[in-house]
Amino acid sequence: MNRELRRLFFVFTLLFAALVGIGSYWLWRAPSLEARQGNPTQIVRDVTTKRGLIYASDAETILARNRGRQVSGRRWFLRRYPTGELTAHVVGYTTLDRSRAGLEKSMNDFLTGTNSNLSTVLERVRSRVQGDIREGNDLVLTIDAKAQAKALEVLQGTCGSIVAIEPATGRVLVMASTPSYDPNLVARRFDEVLNQRGPCRPAAPLLNRSTQGLYAPGSTFKLVTAAAALDTGRYTPESTFVDPGYCTEYGQRVFNYSDQNGPEIFGRVTLGEAMEHSINAVFCDIGQELGADTVLEYARRFGFYEKPPLETPAEERVASGLYEGNQLFVPELESDVDVGRLAFGQERLLATPTQMAMVAATIANGGRGMEPFVVDRIIKPDDSVLSRTKPEPMARAITRRTAFELAAMMELVTTTGTGRRAQIPGVRVAGKTGTAETGRNDRNDTWFVGFAPVDNPEVAIAVAISDQSGTGGGIAAPKAKEVMEVLLR
Repeated sequence: MNRELRRLFFVFTLLFAALVGIGSYWLWRAPSLEARQGNPTQIVRDVTTKRGLIYASDAETILARNRGRQVSGRRWFLRRYPTGELTAHVVGYTTLDRSRAGLEKSMNDFLTGTNSNLSTVLERVRSRVQGDIREGNDLVLTIDAKAQAKALEVLQGTCGSIVAIEPATGRVLVMASTPSYDPNLVARRFDEVLNQRGPCRPAAPLLNRSTQGLYAPGSTFKLVTAAAALDTGRYTPESTFVDPGYCTEYGQRVFNYSDQNGPEIFGRVTLGEAMEHSINAVFCDIGQELGADTVLEYARRFGFYEKPPLETPAEERVASGLYEGNQLFVPELESDVDVGRLAFGQERLLATPTQMAMVAATIANGGRGMEPFVVDRIIKPDDSVLSRTKPEPMARAITRRTAFELAAMMELVTTTGTGRRAQIPGVRVAGKTGTAETGRNDRNDTWFVGFAPVDNPEVAIAVAISDQSGTGGGIAAPKAKEVMEVLLR
């Protein structure tokens, strides 16, 4: 009899453990099951949930809020975006049919309070039992509202992007993309968004050019080539070259970029002077000496060939690198790459503004980049902090010495070189211009990347504007100056 009782006891114990385990599993899985597309219960729950607010870095400027209304005796909450276009590509939108983009999509579980940490799960169960309105968590972003507004202002009438990062932490201070759009129109007047016109074809206002826009980086990539040249010990800033105005690649002359009316010839120059005046021929020669494998290895060290590690949806971020058609191209042989053109940012090389801002930030931070992030902290409905983003260092790209030497050369660019229009009175600015030929009716992708102040970097920046007839020094550099001035103020 005792044996039978023991067996019965063990059976009931196992059944109880299984019941607890299954119950816990479905409680934990509930958020993902509810979120499945087409679940009408979830749709109702979405609109009756008071989504968390989204703030700019000052924790006062509201970027996304709720507008309550009574529907069939129930309180519904619909999303509104008080600042309109200001942060449309970062914040995104959420609509009644649950079409989402930006942080509204990738951070949806936190904004709706369905994130699966224990305290939130218990709070959600309590709210359901008591019939309370479910409240989500607020987001405080790293975006500086004033600098973001200035970035959109200076980009007005162009197709391009400005990204600014705090080098020591990776905080994204500015992420502006134009043409932009008003997320308030998405729910009911989506055609107006899609039919928006701009100076480029298509205007693609929904495209976040900061993280999805791929441009030939042109001479801004010389920072990566110079990093490889210095870091390998093959060259120093004082290494000398003789520039005849061109280099020879596969039997063809590749000329220096001037004003599109003819080549420039500099004669004997140092590597520092080659950076200062952005001499293609010198970097072409360096690329041929280093080889494609070395140049691309250093590109990877700066983050190329990987999507930037941001909190925005993965499908709204793309990797920079060599492209064959619409696909990333990883060469198997050195001969697969025209290394001379690669070294000064042409060939099939494409980069996002975020990636080039990361290059500048890495140099500014002494050769070690920090993972960029746009969500500073998450605030629970009771105003306590649920989580705060901690700065995360990336693998070291270059030595401190190399970073110091690059910074000195970049400062020459803005004092006496091609980036003089980025000068800020009383502030030491480091920079690099870029003017990439696109092959489209003499139109260029124009760039400026840099950081300031040189002696204590507070901001690293990348400006990219497509379809221009001018140069990076003339078009992108002054826009970078205006945004940096707001951030440094």
